[in-house]
Amino acid sequence: MKLDSETILEAALALLDEVGMDKLSTRLLAERLGVQQPALYWHFKNKRALLDAMSGEILRRAHERRLPLEGESWGEFLRENARSFRRALLARRDGARLHAGTEPDPGDLEMVEAQLAAVVSRGMPATDAMALMIALGRYTVGCVLEEQAAPDDAPARQQTLDAAAASRPLLAEAFASYRKAGPDAMFDIGVEFMIEGAKARLGNKKTEEGKEPKATRRKPTPRR
Repeated sequence: MKLDSETILEAALALLDEVGMDKLSTRLLAERLGVQQPALYWHFKNKRALLDAMSGEILRRAHERRLPLEGESWGEFLRENARSFRRALLARRDGARLHAGTEPDPGDLEMVEAQLAAVVSRGMPATDAMALMIALGRYTVGCVLEEQAAPDDAPARQQTLDAAAASRPLLAEAFASYRKAGPDAMFDIGVEFMIEGAKARLGNKKTEEGKEPKATRRKPTPRR
């Protein structure tokens, strides 16, 4: 079998799905490929480089909404972008753990610039757009981390917690709504809070910028 980076990544992703992040190792990967460990390092200089490449490959395959559609507002685009990112992380076992802590590859910066330009062209300053994109990205990774870290006995634990909350009316109502909504809807609610908050912040900034400084305001001429 010819050993190249694509072959290694395919095997590494399959191994991740099988054993998870805790048991994933270059030793086990080399065994699966029928090669010695040093052979992997001809293509990836260390395990961190391999993990980064795996994360990038997951996004390349499954993250479909990287740029806005024609006519989409920046809010609509960022909402769909976050959903697409979440789907990509959920597509692989421990996808969020794999992605956490990574930085964009220099080769990805053209896409990041295009995303930023798309949001800026739709009315948001670049610094605000970057801050919101980072916040949404980290929120998405955190949500998926929680979903993928759920233990096997999670349903039983939830029942115990709900029973304990039954005598507390506010918690009981909130927990019931949370359980009914499910992870997809709860994720969307959080994204909506962030986008609507960004819209309000942007509107407030424009209002403040449009105000005439107090020192230059003309005092009304008194009537004589």
